[in-house]
Amino acid sequence: MAKAFQCSAILLCVVLVLLISGSEQLQSSQGEILLRIQRLLNYPSALSSWNSTTDFCNTEPNASVTVVCYENSITQLHIIGNKGTPLLPRNFSIDSFVTTLVGLPNLKVLTLVSLGLWGPLPGKIARLSSLEILNVSSNFLYDAVPEEISSLSALQSLVLDDNMFADEVPNWIGSLPVLSVLSLKKNMLNGSLPDSLSNLDNLRVLVLSHNYFRGEVPDLSSLTNLQVLDLEDNALGPQFPLLGNKLISLVLSKNKFRDGLPAEVTSYYQLQRLDLSSNKFVGPFPQSLLSLPSVTYLNVADNKFTGMLFENQSCSADLEFVDLSSNLMTGQLPNCLLQDSKRKVLYAANCLATGDGNQHPISLCLNEALAVGILPQRQKRKASKETIAFGVIGGIVGGIALVGLIYLAVRKVKSRKTIKRPNTRLIAENSSTGYPSNLLPDARYISQTMKLGALGLPPYRTFSLEEVEEATNNFDTSAFMGEGSQGQMYRGRLKDGSLVAIRCLKMKRSHSTQNFMHHIELISKLRHRHLVSALGHCFECYLDDSSVSRIFLVFEYVPNGTLRSWISGGHAWQKLQWTHRIAAAIGVAKGIQFLHTGIVPGVYSNNLKITDVLLDQNLVAKISSYNLPLLAENKGMLVHGTSSGASKDLSTSARINQDQKVDVYDFGLILLEIIVGRSLTSKNEVRVLKDQVTDISL
Repeated sequence: MAKAFQCSAILLCVVLVLLISGSEQLQSSQGEILLRIQRLLNYPSALSSWNSTTDFCNTEPNASVTVVCYENSITQLHIIGNKGTPLLPRNFSIDSFVTTLVGLPNLKVLTLVSLGLWGPLPGKIARLSSLEILNVSSNFLYDAVPEEISSLSALQSLVLDDNMFADEVPNWIGSLPVLSVLSLKKNMLNGSLPDSLSNLDNLRVLVLSHNYFRGEVPDLSSLTNLQVLDLEDNALGPQFPLLGNKLISLVLSKNKFRDGLPAEVTSYYQLQRLDLSSNKFVGPFPQSLLSLPSVTYLNVADNKFTGMLFENQSCSADLEFVDLSSNLMTGQLPNCLLQDSKRKVLYAANCLATGDGNQHPISLCLNEALAVGILPQRQKRKASKETIAFGVIGGIVGGIALVGLIYLAVRKVKSRKTIKRPNTRLIAENSSTGYPSNLLPDARYISQTMKLGALGLPPYRTFSLEEVEEATNNFDTSAFMGEGSQGQMYRGRLKDGSLVAIRCLKMKRSHSTQNFMHHIELISKLRHRHLVSALGHCFECYLDDSSVSRIFLVFEYVPNGTLRSWISGGHAWQKLQWTHRIAAAIGVAKGIQFLHTGIVPGVYSNNLKITDVLLDQNLVAKISSYNLPLLAENKGMLVHGTSSGASKDLSTSARINQDQKVDVYDFGLILLEIIVGRSLTSKNEVRVLKDQVTDISL
């Protein structure tokens, strides 16, 4: 009996030893993964205490690092670096980093903030199938949010703030069954918001501020758990979104909302923060917003709210901040707003009877209130007149030149009858495809004309520095095409085999990527059949402060040289036929018309020369060099809208008219060279040739 008991005890000891050994081995394996993460992150100060002897599961958590274990397996990993941490070194690989993370299979919470991570977030992050919270804020991650995340069925919180994610919010986002927090603020996301957001029944927080979203907000009234909605600084609107009434914070500032507020807003009894500032809301200001039982912050500044305020209006006792500035309100400021000295109240630029000098005359508010619904139509008619004026000018110049072209063509061809008909038909067909006068009511919208004009081009996207370097063989001298006022140009070949032209701009001022995004947004819209169109961009940043050192703009590559080379230069031995010359002239005109009217704000003063017109493999004319405000700003030039060097004393309309004339004149010089078939060397020669063409046409 004693021997049997002794044997059992020995066996039990062996089992315990094996179990202990196994658990230590597991802990050692995951410890090695953490140490490798430390190396991959370039030994950040937050992880300075980690070494081979660290007991990770029993270390004291702090604000920078927390490791949580359950049954000797890591379930939570929080690493938070210093704010403004620069990019990790160029040899950092986000793919290798995520591959290492996947070695922690039981990870439920992953927080990696301000660590300098850069690159496209790999889809293999979804191999952490137990993830419930993913937070990779304040890094330099770009490209689209990987679709593989949609397989994380346990994901409750997805926070990707302050990165450079681009493309649209994917429609699959609505398939995450238990998602309660979605925060994507301060990225480069664009397009419209997907209707699938309304499928997120458990959503409590939706933050999409500081992006480039446009259009209507989807119907979110079915999200009965939604408490925080932040859409600040986009181009959403014009309709006020359909929402549930359990909101605690609603921020719609700096958008394009312009209708009146629905009655339901006054029933948001749990609402504590309401910010509708910097929109174009119209109609009477609902004074009951001041007395919502929970409201502490109310901002409706910089809108077109009307109506009369009364002294006896009641206010919420918790109200701490009110901004009614820059509206069209009349009457008396409610006494309740002035009773608490701790309460901050702003109300300038209305027509209130306050007795101080920060109010407008009451007549101004009454007149503007009457005009609120009329002003957009007046602006529209004005824009149409400007467009028509440019069309008339262009039509006269183009008509004279084209008549001259036809006349010379008839003289040079033996059979007048067989040539004149196709030329006439070609002119009629091309001149009839004009652009409507109400193109692009807002700069963030891409018109149908642009979409049709850019057929055959891949979507605009963000390129990685590795892609740019690989395409140019690390900027080898054999890829160098030349250097001018608009930076260095390189020829490149992408992985799919397509040729591109890459412009390298060295930044003279220290700015973050966000400072350049309004320029990048405009560049992304410069896509048209008769422009050398933009395909994407890439930022290169300094490691010390993350400011932009260089910007690479990737354009389509046009292989057939300049229009001049086909008229009087290297291709002169196979000069263009007259039908091709006419088509090139019309193409240049359409390209200029698109730059002026196809986007808002228009692109003027383009300093066009015939050497800036390239011909593609089908001899289609494309304008290659046009005025990019990014270039003018980098050179420290004065910039108004998108034309540089204009006088401060000129009104906007006068300046645009002047800048249009510059481009029309340059277009006339290109037409002259197309007609005479040789380069123009002096102003006197231009004057003589212009008179000759005019005489011919008459």
